[in-house]
Amino acid sequence: MLPHHLIPRDKSAVTGAKIGKTALRRVWQFAHPYRRSISGFLITILVTAVIALIPPFMFRMIVDHAIPDGDKRRIVTLTVVLVVVALGDAVLQIVQRWYSARIGEGIIYDLRVALFDKVQNMPIAFFTRTQTGALISRLNNDVIGAQSAVTGTLGSVVSNVVILATTLGAMLALEWRLTLLSLIVLPVFIVPAKRVGARLQEISREQMGLNAGMNTQMTERFNVSGALLVKLFGRHREEVGAFGSRAARVRDIGITTAMYGRVFFVALGLVGALGAVAIYGVGAFMVVSGGITIGTLVAMAAFVQRIYQPLTGLTNARLEILTALVSFERVFEVLDAPVSITDRVGAVELTNARGAVEFDHVSFRYPPAASFSIASLELSGVMHGADPDVDVLNDISLSIAAGETIALVGASGTGKTTLATLLARLYDVTSGAVRIDGHDVRDLTGISLRTAVGVVSQDSHMFHESVNSNLLYAQPSATHEQIVAACQAAKIHEVISALPDGYDTIVGERGYRLSGGEKQRLAIARLLLKNPAVMILDEATSHLDNEGEILVQMALTEAMKNRTAIVIAHRLSTIRDADRIIVLNNGKIAEQGTHEQLMASNSIYASQVRAGESFEPVRAD
Repeated sequence: MLPHHLIPRDKSAVTGAKIGKTALRRVWQFAHPYRRSISGFLITILVTAVIALIPPFMFRMIVDHAIPDGDKRRIVTLTVVLVVVALGDAVLQIVQRWYSARIGEGIIYDLRVALFDKVQNMPIAFFTRTQTGALISRLNNDVIGAQSAVTGTLGSVVSNVVILATTLGAMLALEWRLTLLSLIVLPVFIVPAKRVGARLQEISREQMGLNAGMNTQMTERFNVSGALLVKLFGRHREEVGAFGSRAARVRDIGITTAMYGRVFFVALGLVGALGAVAIYGVGAFMVVSGGITIGTLVAMAAFVQRIYQPLTGLTNARLEILTALVSFERVFEVLDAPVSITDRVGAVELTNARGAVEFDHVSFRYPPAASFSIASLELSGVMHGADPDVDVLNDISLSIAAGETIALVGASGTGKTTLATLLARLYDVTSGAVRIDGHDVRDLTGISLRTAVGVVSQDSHMFHESVNSNLLYAQPSATHEQIVAACQAAKIHEVISALPDGYDTIVGERGYRLSGGEKQRLAIARLLLKNPAVMILDEATSHLDNEGEILVQMALTEAMKNRTAIVIAHRLSTIRDADRIIVLNNGKIAEQGTHEQLMASNSIYASQVRAGESFEPVRAD
């Protein structure tokens, strides 16, 4: 492994940067709970450095006094002291490592939990623009980098300063002329070492880019959808070729890095050897001339081996500190990201929800990216094309009675799903208000609102866990009997019972071990366990075969009993039995009524129904 000061770093990230007080203050906020451990950590570094000075002085006393005097008792005493010092150093090294691990792992835990909590609170729009891999990297690589700023960089800088100061002090106290002589050869090492560091930074940037490319490729190709796409298009060889070319370059960079590291170690050893030669060579003449004792020469030779590495390490101390702070700043960038949808001060709980819904002159346009997105988490680190600055919904007014079933129909892009998401407050209205049981959804706590609203979408997501775990996600306190009852109502119990492990069967990523209809019925069972007052069905029966649609429709009929239901669909069979059908066109309500009323009006809905069995009108210009 390379020395700490030669670990590859991206110098461009800190070019022209300064160590700001604000950044340090925020770093200290995370480190503050561990201040006692940090103090202990620094004290052990100091004591370890001081203890390391004792052996050369002991050797000096043995050579200069104990041996010439034939004092066996002193030899034994000094030897025992050396053993005690070695044992003390070993204990201190273990204590130092304990402090380091406690601080480091504690900070990693704190940062990861803070980041995870923050990301969970981000609006859904944030996830539509963010690279998942880049976000995960913040919770892993940058968190670890931030942790190293406290334990690694801080420990390295303090250790180097203490070792250098104590060693040079001891050497100057013994013989100042030999001390200056040992420093003469230092530039021979420092200048090449800085060039090696610069070269490593260059190839490190390339290596990080290649690793990011490989990670992205693996993330996208190793999920079920990606793997299926590769197989269906027969692109296996091309995928392996693309991955192999990146991996080959990473291999070559790894070899180059290893050789640079070996050259550095050889150079460090050579400089140390030259320093020792200088000390012994010149020191021997001084011993002969009576200028110093043999013991002093031995002690100086031992000390000279300790000064080169901390000196070279401190040449890059500022870069190390700045680079370490970059990781903290990248973490802070996420923690400081704006959260556009939060509970208002004084938000109330929605209790005993009946399910009466009102859209009061609602207009909506997607918010600008700057209000929720983080540029560095997007594809190339910039915010790409903002969402269209036009109203998706325009002055929508609609009242839905508790227990009523309405169907939203219209062409793709007319705002059907958007209207439904406003009820769950995945977005906030641009103007107007959305109310449930007379409460503006913005005045309700998010948890109580989403408890009252349940959604079954076209592609209901399942976690890579057991059937039972996926169902309990809706109601963790549900009993097995309640789970079975919900699955029976959703017409999926028999299917689950026939699985190899029944309710303990792992459904696979996103539920891919189930057919489309089976997954939809499992999602309905999950919704029944949640028992919401309002149910949103967003294309819940699209892309199903006739048999699957019939079973899902039966499950939905059971689920909609005694609930307010908003059904978004194109299939006539799904919408014709709704209490009311709302036709959207260009973000406005074009017409509404029962199936019979709309057919009698002979307008958009009627003309489309007569044209076929699905409702997909063409958008007006």
